[in-house]
Amino acid sequence: IKHATTQDVLYRLEQSSLQDAQLDNSKIAGADLSNLDLQGVTFRNADLREVNFRGANLQGAILKNADLSRANFEGANLQQADLTNAFLDDTCFAEADLSHAILRYSKLTNADCTGATFVRADISLADLNQVNCNDANMAHSDLRGTNLAGANLNGANLTGANMLDAKMVDVQMTGVRMENAIGPHGKM
Repeated sequence: IKHATTQDVLYRLEQSSLQDAQLDNSKIAGADLSNLDLQGVTFRNADLREVNFRGANLQGAILKNADLSRANFEGANLQQADLTNAFLDDTCFAEADLSHAILRYSKLTNADCTGATFVRADISLADLNQVNCNDANMAHSDLRGTNLAGANLNGANLTGANMLDAKMVDVQMTGVRMENAIGPHGKM
C-alpha cells in the first residue's frame, strides 16, 4: 500500500495482519500498533511520529528514512530491523531488543534506550547526542564515528564494541563493561 493512512492500516489489520506488508511513504502518525505482529513490514520514508509500537514484533522490519520521533518501542522486538537514516529523536526504546539491527546514520537525540539490547547492532555514524543508554547491552556493536556527546552509558555493556572515531564528550560511563572494546582512539 503506497501512501497508506491510519485508516488503511487499521482496515488491513481487520482483514488479516500487517506481517510483511509494504507500507512505504505511509502517514500514520499517532497510531496505536502496540503488541502487533509487524514482522518484515516495510515503512520506508513513512511518517510514524508518536506511533505506539510498545511490545510489537518488528523483527526484520524496514524503517529506512522513517520519521519515528517520539515513537514508543518499549519492550518491542526490533531484531534485524533496518532503521538506516531514521529520525528517532525523543523515541523510547526502553527494554527493546535491537540485536543485529541497523541504525547507521540515524538520529537518536534524547532517545530513551534504558535496558535496551543492541548486541551486534550497526549504530555507526549515528547521532546519539544526549541518549540514555543506562544498563543497555551494546556488546559487539559497531559505534564507529557515532556522536555520543552527553550520552548516559552508566551500567552499559560495551564488551567488544567498536567505538573508533566516536565523539565521546561529557559521556557518563560509571560501571560500564568494556572488555575487548575499541575506544575512540583505538584499543582500550
